[in-house]
Amino acid sequence: MKVLTVVGARPQFMKAAAVSNVIREKDQEILVHTGQHYDENMSKVFFEELQIPKPDYNLGVGSGNHGKQTGTMLIELEEIYEKEKPDIVLVYGDTNSTLAGALCASKLLIPVAHVEAGLRSFNMNMPEEQNRILTDHISKYLFVPTNTAEKNLKNEGIKNGVYNVGDVMYDSVLRISKLAKENSRILEKLNLDDNDYILTTIHRAENTNDPKRLKNIIGALNESGKKVVLPLHPRTHKYMESYGLAFASNVKVVEPVGPLDMIALEMHSCKIATDSGGLQKEAFFVHKPCITMRDETEWVETVENGWNILVGADKNKIIDGINNFMPTSKQEEIFGDGTAANKIVEII
Repeated sequence: MKVLTVVGARPQFMKAAAVSNVIREKDQEILVHTGQHYDENMSKVFFEELQIPKPDYNLGVGSGNHGKQTGTMLIELEEIYEKEKPDIVLVYGDTNSTLAGALCASKLLIPVAHVEAGLRSFNMNMPEEQNRILTDHISKYLFVPTNTAEKNLKNEGIKNGVYNVGDVMYDSVLRISKLAKENSRILEKLNLDDNDYILTTIHRAENTNDPKRLKNIIGALNESGKKVVLPLHPRTHKYMESYGLAFASNVKVVEPVGPLDMIALEMHSCKIATDSGGLQKEAFFVHKPCITMRDETEWVETVENGWNILVGADKNKIIDGINNFMPTSKQEEIFGDGTAANKIVEII
């Protein structure tokens, strides 16, 4: 079997790290990196630290508006698909790379397998929501991570080809945590103590592109009274400069870090405050309370289990969450048993 895998963004590299290694035990994989994330700290370091095979193709599309980025990917991917003639195309998550990879395959009548299918925020203003819905409806194999995701697909009339395999990100975090304990020195580098800081990320367009929301979030971090560690996304930095916003001295801003250092920062934090979907799950995996700076989440299970709260971009709610939120229940086994990658490869 020849599997062609399309990745392009940081979370997809982590998921591919789990699945690609299993594929290559018995089958052939062609790995295509669209170049959607191209900064070394957001791309190259992931392939090196996670021991992901070097991409067979790197499209180098870079940043740009949605139409240009997705269109460029479609043109480039079509040539690769016709040359490689894969038996199946594997895509992950909800980025423009996901949609382009799936749409191009569908047009060429190549079966599509969507890992992390069925997620819904029910907010169609999110580009990610549009991408994941469209991808689900043209996929032959839909690998859902949770019972909720499976129900979402059923509500949209998608019942065939749905497999509840658990979350491949859980597979990856289990593996990466061991590597981080052995190799990461980020705490010493940043002079941090265990359980003594709030780990924060901000990158969602709904927050960065809205001056009021971004001002409220940064104001909350500045006024929280807590030590905050923030690996700063390039887009967030750009918009902060545009809006004339700055961090107070309690916020330690660092460059984006690699996967081993990021997991280490998560494991040694006291809480996590984020607008990232992936980091909400990782917080759950490493047993850290999560304050989600969005109005909705795809990972409703983490909220229902009491380990995640939604605070939007409300400054007072963010400050209250940082200072007072603590889970009151034990974690349930929501995301499978850490063997999702094996199940996916066995099915396809």
